[in-house]
Amino acid sequence: GKYLSLEDVAELVRPSPLTLRTVQKWLLAAGARNCQSVTTQDFLTCWLSVRQAELLLSGAEFHRYVGGPAEIHVIRSPRPYKLPKALAPHVDFVGGLHRFPPTSSLRQRPEPQVSGTVGLHLGVTPSVIRQRYNLTAQDVGSGTTNNSQACAQFLEQYFHESDLAEFMRLFGGKFAHQASVARVVGQQGRGRAGIEASLDVEYLMSAGANISTWVYSSPGRHESQEPFLQWLLLLSNESALPHVHTVSYGDDEDSLSSVYIHRVNTELMKAAARGLTLLFASGDSGAGCWSVSGRHQFRPSFPASSPYVTTVGGTSFQNPFRVTSEIVDYISGGGFSNVFPQPSYQEEAVAQFLSSSPHLPPSSYFNASGRAYPDVAALSDGYWVVSNSVPIPWVSGTSASTPVFGGVLSLINEHRILNGHPPLGFLNPRLYQQRGAGLFDVTHGCHESCLNEEVQGQGFCSGPGWDPVTGWGTPNFPALLKTLINP
Repeated sequence: GKYLSLEDVAELVRPSPLTLRTVQKWLLAAGARNCQSVTTQDFLTCWLSVRQAELLLSGAEFHRYVGGPAEIHVIRSPRPYKLPKALAPHVDFVGGLHRFPPTSSLRQRPEPQVSGTVGLHLGVTPSVIRQRYNLTAQDVGSGTTNNSQACAQFLEQYFHESDLAEFMRLFGGKFAHQASVARVVGQQGRGRAGIEASLDVEYLMSAGANISTWVYSSPGRHESQEPFLQWLLLLSNESALPHVHTVSYGDDEDSLSSVYIHRVNTELMKAAARGLTLLFASGDSGAGCWSVSGRHQFRPSFPASSPYVTTVGGTSFQNPFRVTSEIVDYISGGGFSNVFPQPSYQEEAVAQFLSSSPHLPPSSYFNASGRAYPDVAALSDGYWVVSNSVPIPWVSGTSASTPVFGGVLSLINEHRILNGHPPLGFLNPRLYQQRGAGLFDVTHGCHESCLNEEVQGQGFCSGPGWDPVTGWGTPNFPALLKTLINP
């Protein structure tokens, strides 16, 4: 429970005066204007014309691209850039040049067929979640602490306050809750609500009920910005932040440059050092699949594969219409990083899985010594969401399980704060040390992967203890509270 303040982190990471001078001189000479830094002084955001940017970044050639269902406009360079030799040691990367915004993988699944209707529920709602994870009507925020939680959205999506109010009217009658968001960081667009944005807010605020909630909203984005980077910059610029952040966002590891992925990972490490709990969705493609020089391999996702975040996989009810035990949701993202080595906190759990799993895929498909994920899981299948005033059923994805797990951790923080303890902070070392105590172990089912003869669409399978499909399992609130309440 002992963490650094933003000022402490700034002392550790602030660039040298030489670096600051060299980079500023280079930018000014190119005509960059309006450059803004952050408290830690290790990021600069500048405005340049395309012409200036092409002169500054040798080799870059900018074009306007339009894509995605929302017809998003971005300016990107299909060609790599070079920095002058004198600058290379001072700059990690230049953002907003190559990467295109990812699209949402949230899906609405067909409704399962049902026979007989006694004692059934028709999809996942807050009361179903609260029943399954043993949250009583008393398990809500006290309203007397400075506890807070946040979700972040980067997909050009907005939530509407009226949707949240309607969702709570329909589904929040049995527990104390807040019907509006405490703070929106970034501009809320005027466009239609996105299902993903609606889902994040509605379920973070009904699992972490009656706790002050912030939403980081990516504004109707400027053509060259990367909303995920903007969010990291916001974290580096605020000294008082919510304790728990849930993020439904990811990219294939192999689509990111090495300098970018390592620098973003450093930002996530800085957040962990400050005692922020960052929860990321594990992704909705199972183990993933891609072909490397003709051979198939699984395809890990980042930031899910960062050692400094807690990654959340997905489960389904064994019977989709009853509150039963959980099995693997076949889309639940999981696997092994090809970039980050396995952190020491999980070595024992991973070794146990690799030596005991009866259904391991061929070893050429994954890097057994990489950071393995997810760490935990929650229901990701069959949610009700209110979006644009309409209740929508059967929404599925780890974008649903992540805010639910985040809300549960916020409730535990509430108890810790009331007892005079600091919030949980970076959770992973403790999760693994306690070997999944307080979680329901998910032991049945496998997730999807490459559709070829060798693995036939099957990735890893869950089993007793930790596994790269559902991590240590899903929350059993009273038991989890008991294991995490004390420092």
